[in-house]
Amino acid sequence: MEMQLQWKCWMLLFLIGLPEFGAGSRILFMGPFPAPSHWLWLEHFQNDLLRQGHHVTSVNNHPTKHPHENLTEIIISPSFDIPKHFPKENIFSMQFVSDFNNLELWWTIGLMTTEHAFKDPKVKKLIESKDDHYDLVILEQFFHEAFLMFGKRFNCPVVTIGTMGYADNIDHAMGILTPWSLIPHLLLSHTDRMTFGQRAYNAYLSLYDAVMRRWVYLPKMQKLAEKYFQGSIEGPLPNLLDLERNISLVLINAHRSVDLPRPSMPGLIDVGGAHIQKPKKLPTDLQNFLDNATYGVIYFSMGSYVKSTDLPQEKTAQILKAFGQLKQQVIWKFENDSIGDLPSNVMIKKWMPQNDILAHPNVKLFITHGGIFGTQEGIYWGVPMLCVPLYGDQHRNTIKSVREGYARSLVFSKLTTDDLVRNIETLINDPQYKRSALEVSQRFRDNPIHPLAEATFWIEYIIRHRGARHLKSHGAFIPLHQYLLLDVLGCLLLGAFLAIWLPWRMIRRVHKWWLKGESSDKLNEGKKRL
Repeated sequence: MEMQLQWKCWMLLFLIGLPEFGAGSRILFMGPFPAPSHWLWLEHFQNDLLRQGHHVTSVNNHPTKHPHENLTEIIISPSFDIPKHFPKENIFSMQFVSDFNNLELWWTIGLMTTEHAFKDPKVKKLIESKDDHYDLVILEQFFHEAFLMFGKRFNCPVVTIGTMGYADNIDHAMGILTPWSLIPHLLLSHTDRMTFGQRAYNAYLSLYDAVMRRWVYLPKMQKLAEKYFQGSIEGPLPNLLDLERNISLVLINAHRSVDLPRPSMPGLIDVGGAHIQKPKKLPTDLQNFLDNATYGVIYFSMGSYVKSTDLPQEKTAQILKAFGQLKQQVIWKFENDSIGDLPSNVMIKKWMPQNDILAHPNVKLFITHGGIFGTQEGIYWGVPMLCVPLYGDQHRNTIKSVREGYARSLVFSKLTTDDLVRNIETLINDPQYKRSALEVSQRFRDNPIHPLAEATFWIEYIIRHRGARHLKSHGAFIPLHQYLLLDVLGCLLLGAFLAIWLPWRMIRRVHKWWLKGESSDKLNEGKKRL
């Protein structure tokens, strides 16, 4: 009996020592990009890991509003000042920047924000730490490749979260060669049924991206990594391309209902809509405003980076004039009270619980800048959208939304009161837009498991299986000529060439020998006659 009790005690101690039964894993969660919208999305993954009992050290620009005993924050301070380097005033006047300029803009921002984060004394201390240990590094997949060095620094697997969706370099890192004939570049809004011209442009842009990234952008990022990690890692520092190929898992902000079908791998997991939760109870004033709107409510927000208070005064006046002509109530996320004469049907607030508002059945329209997170929320709750894109992926998202039939769009620099009123009334009064919104919403909601729960499962899977190398295709590591079987094709062509050329050469030689013999015989006969 005593032996049996001892055995049970030892077994209990053994089980407690397992990750599933004992203390949670130690995770280094990194979101160095300063844009608030990015972190608002990423924080959902962090919070779910905390709920599962994991210990998270978080490197980001935004202190949490909900402290947790398992959360340690390393706040990059001061945060990188994007408007100082890329003034907001320029955003309102431009209509569209070339795809090549957009690429170079992202690379420049990535390099600048990466070095800014590395210069922070707290981040430097993390790099130089001798005592810290982590079971996993999680990094936003957004032009901060030098941060992959933390995986090498702490000798642990790396999971990345692709905020903007799929990109060719993500495919390559997981062992896929993106088919440019079917899959448009990250910056393009084409379908998989591209015309010849679209395919040619897509191939050109994708090739430009691959070459410039490999030979110009990544070497600069490599220098940053070497500058700040040199001496903290024993031996020569690995190449960032090799670190990319060793990423264990990529969580992609994409969804099969709204994104194109494409080749995939087990280590690529779609988590689009992970941030969308069941609606919480609204503040009393908002709840009453929504409930009592006889003709419905229009919700208007320009997002978290470009605020409504940043809009030129003449545009704000035009928008207010348009809202005053509507019979619907309007909720406008406006960041201060100095808006001027406010129509009686308009409510403004500095902060809005956007997901909870869009979930209300009385919301008839969402006026948005076309950001990916807000677009997904509008899709989920089946709300038609009027998109006014300003920069970045907003143009791509808007074109896709209009093509799907649940949105219309306006160019901000050409926006007028009449255009705004006409588009709002069309979207509300024409039932086809609501039908399309509900149809896409139904597809977007049809998941076997909530995307956030799926993300957490796979993150923990990578920890349990120490990087899960079995999920990784060897295609990520072999050279291009082997991946495309060019060496095999070359051998076949050489074999075919030799199989034809050698017999042909032999026949020619025999033929020449035969002709030479005949001419020699004729010459001898001629001599005899003489």
